[in-house]
Amino acid sequence: MLVANWALAAALLTTSGLWLDTTISGQRFSPATSLPFALCDLAALVAAAALITRAPLLVELTYFWGLAGTLQSLLTPDLNVGWPSLQFVEYVVAHAAIVCAALFLVVGQRLAPRPRAVPRIWLITVGYSAVVGAIDAITGGNYMYLRKTPGNWTLLRVLGPWPWYIASAAGVAIVLFSLLDAPFWRTRASTRASAQPVGLWGDGTRRRSASNVPTGRTDARSLRAGEQPDGASRLEPSELRRQATTLETPDESRVSPQKT
Repeated sequence: MLVANWALAAALLTTSGLWLDTTISGQRFSPATSLPFALCDLAALVAAAALITRAPLLVELTYFWGLAGTLQSLLTPDLNVGWPSLQFVEYVVAHAAIVCAALFLVVGQRLAPRPRAVPRIWLITVGYSAVVGAIDAITGGNYMYLRKTPGNWTLLRVLGPWPWYIASAAGVAIVLFSLLDAPFWRTRASTRASAQPVGLWGDGTRRRSASNVPTGRTDARSLRAGEQPDGASRLEPSELRRQATTLETPDESRVSPQKT
């Protein structure tokens, strides 16, 4: 499994690097269009790191970004070229590798998202979008389509005009993340139900108090001087000495007379 993870990570980085190289080399360098700040660019690096480290947060980012974002980019690519150009092939392979990594980690290796993964990944996504928005403002670029919708048809084209489609996209992201997280709700519920607190039986009935369970041992409090077990009344020390003497002295009436 470790060999497969490293092999897929190497293939993912290679294809993503080739696609970026082909895209950048085919045009004049410009901070507005040539920097790797698209979400899929970051998702490729995160997916490769998740395959190598299997860190829970990286796996969650790969799963939600890969299936909610990269898959959409794969189905509705914003490209000016088509099949059979090299740029188109590299784009499809690079984005498909991210989707494969997400499925391989979560479905193949059963690294399910943790509880509260949806709000956690959503907040990280919003935070990264804010950083990219600042970069767009400085460079005049349109990374993550935060300044205008893509030229080709994508889901963003039906979410309203700028800037309202950004808020709509944030809402759609929550819905998509929740749908992707839904298959794991039952597993988490069963895990919580099976983890009973200390002092409870499996059916939720509290254990009987230890004081109600017979142990065959006398309560230490009943062994104090002058107090008999089982709730007997307290005796004076003189009475205790008398009883002890009576037990140690044999009853003469019961001793048989010796024959002469």
